[in-house]
Amino acid sequence: MSERDDLLEEIKSKAVVHGDFVLSSGKRASWYVDLRRVTLDGAAAPLVGRVMLDATADLDYEAVGGLTLGADPVAAAMLHAAAARGRALDAFVVRKAGKAHGLQRRIEGPDVTGRRVLAVEDTSTTGGSVLTAVEALREAGAEVVAVATIVERGAAERIAAAGLEYRYPFTVADLGVAATG
Repeated sequence: MSERDDLLEEIKSKAVVHGDFVLSSGKRASWYVDLRRVTLDGAAAPLVGRVMLDATADLDYEAVGGLTLGADPVAAAMLHAAAARGRALDAFVVRKAGKAHGLQRRIEGPDVTGRRVLAVEDTSTTGGSVLTAVEALREAGAEVVAVATIVERGAAERIAAAGLEYRYPFTVADLGVAATG
């Protein structure tokens, strides 16, 4: 099996939760995908980093990150996987709002001004979170080369409409659950 296959098995066994859920849209679902159960798991997180690096291998970027909280462990996993492969890759965190104290930064970590960056998220249904991060990154002077998520749940059209390339190793169909969850 490939690392992608191994990660898919980790997602299916740890992140897909069955039950009765109310989604942020107000709709009800019989399943939910909680990717933090994978991105923060000691065995699965290294796979996340390697699979996401592989999915974006042909892109030229120097730093990776996105809107806190979903993007944080994805970026960290990619940073460590890149280091293990001998590649320098910085990570950053985009706050939902700027800080009113200290350095008052909205983007934490190494400066992204003038740098080529990859905006990431664990999963994206509407694209709202990752596009908020893209907007903040552009305001900070970064060049966003693409968006990448682990599982695409419906954001592809909105991300394409924003003129961004979009990468993802998995879709909901890969998880073996009904598309309405």
